[in-house]
Amino acid sequence: MVPFSDTLMDKYNKLNDTFDVEPIDSQIEKSDIEKEIEKYKSSAEDIRRDYEYTRGNLYSIIEKGQEAINGILELAQESEMPRAYEVAGQLIKNVSDATDKLMDLQKKLKDINKEEEKKGPTTVNNALFVGSTADLQKMLKNVSKDINT
Repeated sequence: MVPFSDTLMDKYNKLNDTFDVEPIDSQIEKSDIEKEIEKYKSSAEDIRRDYEYTRGNLYSIIEKGQEAINGILELAQESEMPRAYEVAGQLIKNVSDATDKLMDLQKKLKDINKEEEKKGPTTVNNALFVGSTADLQKMLKNVSKDINT
């Protein structure tokens, strides 16, 4: 419920006096359009919040992965064990996958924003003939002659 502003309330009371009616509740309900706008704003805020949360998590994963890679590479060089090198390779792959996911996240956000910007067709092609049916038949006959020759 949204209260009337003071100026609207004054006009509202003047109308009540003019028509000699009892005033009704001075609260009006939000229209369906206002409710839809609030839902849209809410979903846009949710998308933005989710994007920022996911982005932060991916950054954290990448940073921790870098630290783990540095540690396992030191261990692999000191021990010269093939398994340590294998684990290092897997960690490198996982960190690169996380960076790819970060880029995909950017692309998805851009796609969502583009969908929001779409408002309808940008070009409308309507062919309109102004004339009588006889004129149209003559024109079509001339076109078919030109095609046949």
